Order: sequence, then structure tokens, then C-alpha cells
Amino acid sequence: MQQTSLTADADSTGLPASQAISDRDTAIERVISSIDARVRRQHRMTMRPGEVIAIPKNGVTLVYVIKGALGIDAPPAGSPGTPEQVTAGDALMFTGQTRRSLRVTDHAFVLVSSLDFTETSTHILDLLPASLFVRDLPGSDPAVAALASWLGPELGSAERDEADGRLSQKSGSAVVCRMMANTVIVSVIRAWVVRGCAPEGWPSLTNDPYLDRVVDAIQADPSREWTLDSLARAGAMSRSVFAERFRSATGSSPANYVAEVRIRAAQGLLARGGGVSEVSRAIGYASDDGFSRAFRRRVGQTPSAWRTNAMRTDV
Repeated sequence: MQQTSLTADADSTGLPASQAISDRDTAIERVISSIDARVRRQHRMTMRPGEVIAIPKNGVTLVYVIKGALGIDAPPAGSPGTPEQVTAGDALMFTGQTRRSLRVTDHAFVLVSSLDFTETSTHILDLLPASLFVRDLPGSDPAVAALASWLGPELGSAERDEADGRLSQKSGSAVVCRMMANTVIVSVIRAWVVRGCAPEGWPSLTNDPYLDRVVDAIQADPSREWTLDSLARAGAMSRSVFAERFRSATGSSPANYVAEVRIRAAQGLLARGGGVSEVSRAIGYASDDGFSRAFRRRVGQTPSAWRTNAMRTDV
């Protein structure tokens, strides 16, 4: 039997507290360093009281308030800590789990970035809530706050109606734009963690080392023909125990989680111009029809329609 010193605190896994903290810090840095987002649209907007910013479902939206104030609609379940109003210096990141809206309450100047996490980092979305809120970003990272204040072209209300994929040509170098946006995202997530807003045990999805092993295996190879048997073996459990513990920890069945990981990987490949058949095989579907049905069920569009939109607005 594993024993620990009576004088040393231990976490729920039985590890000494100092080792558990070190392991968590390492895991946090690994997650943050793997973030890679592709910018679809990015601009700074001058807005009047009463105007609304619609936050779509699917994709990531970053909002940074440069001046003014905005009210936020009632947060859905699973979004604890989201305030009713944000003011200058505040940052919000929405992870696309539900539609939201922000209404300007005082003349505002706001950065809005619409992004997609690439296939190498979509798994990070599993670890994040529906929204992240960081009050006073300049207080924790003044350099990044200054950077966010200058990202993207500045648009007035008339220009917003016409702005679409052409923004990429107005924003300068796509590579530099992408690097700058990723820098802001990393800073927001880091501040969210450092200020104690992240759930206990974050970034573990399950707070269970055996289930985390299964999650890591799925994310590393989503195209594999995963079965309940193979997943249970990866977690060193029986099928029944594994299925129950996985659903309890994640709120999803193993099969549904595998499908979600595959679809997110597919979005990354499609955004890079991959063909539907090519992507279908790459993520483990035996037929294009099966892939298209699964994609449309979760995303609300066919793969080809989603790819067209993503490529038109990509930066």
C-alpha cells in the first residue's frame, strides 16, 4: 500500500501537496503553451449605447473593452463568475458553447476577435467554461492589454455592415496578426488561472488520473476506432465502471466525447482547405455521408459550407 508522510498534506490522488502543485503547474504551462488560434475576423469598434455585440455559438470570441461599458445577458448554467457589466480594461473570452450578447451601456471602444482553435489545440476547449472573465487586464499584464488595444482595424458603424473576409487584407500580416491574437488569448487564460477563477484541479478534465489517461489517448488519436472495451482498457477499468465514471466526470458518454473530439479536429482540417473525403478518412469515418451527418448534427452546417465560410473569413 502506498504511504505518505503524516506531516505532509496530500491531494486526492495521494501525492504530497508540493508534488501535486508542481504537477499542476506543469500541466497548466503545457496547456497554455499549446494554444494556437486562427483569426477569422478581428476589429476594434466604436459603439453607441444600445448597440449589441452578438456572440455566436461555435468558435471562440475574445472581447476586450478599451473604453466604455457593456452589459452582459444572463449567463447560462456552467458560466459562474460572469459579471453583469464589463468596463474599460476588462476582457471576456467566450468558448462557443452557447449564444450570448453584450449591450453597450456607455459609449464604448471595443476589440472583438472571432477565432478558431486549430486541430492541435481544440482539446483545450474541453477544459474551459462557456465564458472566462478577467477584470482589469492591464493590472496583470499591461503590455498585452496595450497590444489588445491596437489589434485589428478600427471600424465605425457604417463600415461594420460591409466588413467580412476583407478584414484580413486590412489587418496587415496574417502571421503577425495571428501571433498577436494568440498572445492576448494566452494572457487572458493565464490571468484567469492565476486569479483563482479556474476550477479546482484545472486543467484536468476529470480530476481522475485514470480517466485523464483515456482523454489524452482520444485527443492524441481521434481517428482510431475507439470502442468501450479499448477505452476501458486505457483507463485500467471494467467497461461498466469506466462508462459510469466517465459520464459522471464529464457529463458525456465516451462515444459522444469521441465524436466531439473528431468533429473539432475536422474543423481544423477543413479550415486549412482539406477536402470533405480527405478529412472524413483522416478523423476515422468510414463514409463521407456518415461524417457529413455527424458534422451537421453538431455544427449546424455541412462540412463544405462550414469550410467555405471559414476560409473566406480566415486571417
